Amino acid sequence: MEYRYLGRSGLRVSVLTMGTMTFGGSEKIGNTSPADAARQVDMCLDAGINLYDTANVYNAGVSEEILGDILAENGRRQKALIATKVRFKMGDGPNDAGLSRHHIIAQCKASLKRLKTDVIDLYQVHEWDGRTPIEETMEALDTLVRHGHVRYIGCSNYSGWHIMKALASADQRHNARFVSQQIHYSLHSRDAEYELVPISQDQGLGILVWSPLAGGLLSGKYRRSGGPETGRHVGGFREPPVYDQEKLYNVIEEIVAIAQDRGVSGAQVALAWLLGRPGVTSLIIGGRNEKQFADNIAAADFKLSAEERARLDKVSRPPLLYPYWHQSFSAQDRLSPVDMDLIGPYAEEFKRG
Repeated sequence: MEYRYLGRSGLRVSVLTMGTMTFGGSEKIGNTSPADAARQVDMCLDAGINLYDTANVYNAGVSEEILGDILAENGRRQKALIATKVRFKMGDGPNDAGLSRHHIIAQCKASLKRLKTDVIDLYQVHEWDGRTPIEETMEALDTLVRHGHVRYIGCSNYSGWHIMKALASADQRHNARFVSQQIHYSLHSRDAEYELVPISQDQGLGILVWSPLAGGLLSGKYRRSGGPETGRHVGGFREPPVYDQEKLYNVIEEIVAIAQDRGVSGAQVALAWLLGRPGVTSLIIGGRNEKQFADNIAAADFKLSAEERARLDKVSRPPLLYPYWHQSFSAQDRLSPVDMDLIGPYAEEFKRG
């Protein structure tokens, strides 16, 4: 297993992270029993995966409880880093949601109890809260770090300006800084490359990718000719949204073609592509069963050739939005390496055009 530093921190995490959203869940997203969850955790520990991601909102705290029970036994906690999240509604009261000091501190205490641990290794704000002053949020997180309840903090599902506003507040007040962001990023959805990936590289944030297979869409099971009869997308699950179905199937066809040539699954191809992208630290993998977990874990050792990577880049490439196309025309003499990670692949095309 390969380990990468989480942003500018000294914390090393495995390139694969175990996701636990299905623990105690529903049939729509997957319903993993405690016994099955324990076997899956052991598979991941045996493979060298050291980061385990959950959230207080996952199945109303049940996911945290199951993970806490598992890690508390047989010395598993000493091998595992726990990441959880706060933001979403956890009760019917007026202060039972958001990123106020009240909600963050109360929910951290509740998560610690459910997880049966005295410290959360990575505490992440799960979504933006535009109603709470960012200074209040960052100071509350800093308090948790200083009191030893949390070791590192991160964000998830923030926009570029949200991240910069949070980092500016932390720097100005000498508060703890985000070390990572958890984002959606895949061959199907490369929107993060416009702002979130460059900000991570520039500001020293690690990137944890949720749903790297686009909820299973990139596994190779969903084809133009049809797909499985069960699964989250069959039941109308909307994450991620599909805006261009033809492009999605073109991407899937390229994934399947490479997978067949190499004798591996489509999932391994899609995951390997992401692990080679700039700034990416770790991919959060899940599975409805042990077979899916085993297949996803194998992606850590699978490498794409430069030619295969170029094929996948081309078929999945998003349009270059403003102001980036203008920078490509007019600013290439003063662009940084981070700028060129986004703009570079388009530069030759614009010259020819």
